[in-house]
Amino acid sequence: MWLFPGNRSHASDHPITPKVIYQACKRAARRAGLPNDVHPHTLRHCFATHLLEGGADLRTIQMLLGHRDLEETTLYLHLSRRHLNATASPLDSLKLKDESPQDQ
Repeated sequence: MWLFPGNRSHASDHPITPKVIYQACKRAARRAGLPNDVHPHTLRHCFATHLLEGGADLRTIQMLLGHRDLEETTLYLHLSRRHLNATASPLDSLKLKDESPQDQ
């Protein structure tokens, strides 16, 4: 049995076609008032970006997307400013001694 069977009875021996997915994506984007350049790949990209921003590691995202190489996943994702700004620098966690005027 397919996750997305290719007929209305939900018991088809064949999956839905890429064309059906494309048309459903276009129709949903139009109903949501999104730009016309929304494609199924756009949803895939958004899914991966939301996973990353939600704390998922790249290896998990790689597995979910079916990428063979982790480099594919890193090139695929674009981090949001919010995610980048929320990332702490390891330098911020250093314990530094206060300098006294005599040490200068």
